[in-house]
Amino acid sequence: MISLSALVLIGCSTARRLEKKEHREVYGLLGMEENRTDNFALYKEAASWLHTPHVEGGLSRNGIDCSGLVYVMYKNVYGKTIERNSEAILKRNCEKIGRARLRAGDLVFFNTTGMHRLIINHVGIYLRDGKFIHTSLSKGVMISSLDESYFQKTWVCGGRVKYYK
Repeated sequence: MISLSALVLIGCSTARRLEKKEHREVYGLLGMEENRTDNFALYKEAASWLHTPHVEGGLSRNGIDCSGLVYVMYKNVYGKTIERNSEAILKRNCEKIGRARLRAGDLVFFNTTGMHRLIINHVGIYLRDGKFIHTSLSKGVMISSLDESYFQKTWVCGGRVKYYK
């Protein structure tokens, strides 16, 4: 007869193995190395959206746009409701920050129009190591690097979401 403490130890060991497997899968999908200080809920949520098609105005796994992705992920990971438009998110929900101050969960804002630099028409969520999640018109939800020339050229600012009491 197996004692209760042995069953508990077996159960804990199995749970740890499953957790490690889940972490490997999530970080593998994101193309990132695991860091024990990460907010795993953010990374897990990000991985779950990868390859979702881009649909203007979309808010579901059938299709989503950049601000919709940020809106849904913030609600799911942080339990916070933010604006639904890239420019409004920056104006109403964020404190502007520079690239050097970015940390996981901060937002990254871009102007991809080629027009006036202050126009914001694209947003993503910063993960770490220069990588962020966003939507691409042609590839859907994906991970990109701030070091890519396109994003260096279109960068406007970072934003740290303000939490209101």
